[in-house]
Formats: sequence, C-alpha cells, structure tokens
Amino acid sequence: MSAPERAIMEAMDELPDHESFHNIDMLFESLTTLRPKLLSALLQSCKKIKIKRLVFVFADRHEHPWRKCLDPAEFNLGSGDSALVKGGKIHPRYRIMVPEEFVRAETNDGT
Repeated sequence: MSAPERAIMEAMDELPDHESFHNIDMLFESLTTLRPKLLSALLQSCKKIKIKRLVFVFADRHEHPWRKCLDPAEFNLGSGDSALVKGGKIHPRYRIMVPEEFVRAETNDGT
C-alpha cells in the first residue's frame, strides 16, 4: 500500500486519460498532512515532469502548510510548455496546460 505522498503522485499519472482533474483536486484538498521530506524525496526520484509540475499546481491551489517547505527550483520541472489537456490554459508558473479553473486569474494591479 502506497503512502499518501506516493499515492497522489500515482493518481496524477492517470491524468487526463483515466482520472479527472476534479477527482484529483478533491483528493489533493484533503492532503493537509503530507510529509514534505518524503514528498521531496519522491519528487527528486520522479522521472515524469508532468507529475512534478502537477504536484506544484495542486499544492499552490490548495495552499497547504507543507507547501512552504518545497521549493520548485530544487526539482527538475523541465523546460517549455507541456500540453496535458485540449482547450485548457497554460499555467503561468509551471508551464503545463490544465483546465482553465486550475489557473488563478491575476489582475493587472497584482492582486
């Protein structure tokens, strides 16, 4: 049985063909007690850029306290844009195409 940190990464690997963004979002919302050291180790060993980028997309979206312990710059998130879904929107920070509701709207005044 996978630990929660690994299980969520395994579930993200199923996006978008065998799992929905809505289901992953609901799961991620409940992951308030992930262990940053374990998650960091898993992210370091993960070879799939898609998963690493998605972890940060969802972590930023839900603002769990453990997110502050992870610096995206410490992980190889690849370069360039990655198309994951059709008709989505490129996440401005993590450069992966996700459904539009997963990209926060930013105003011109920075708020």
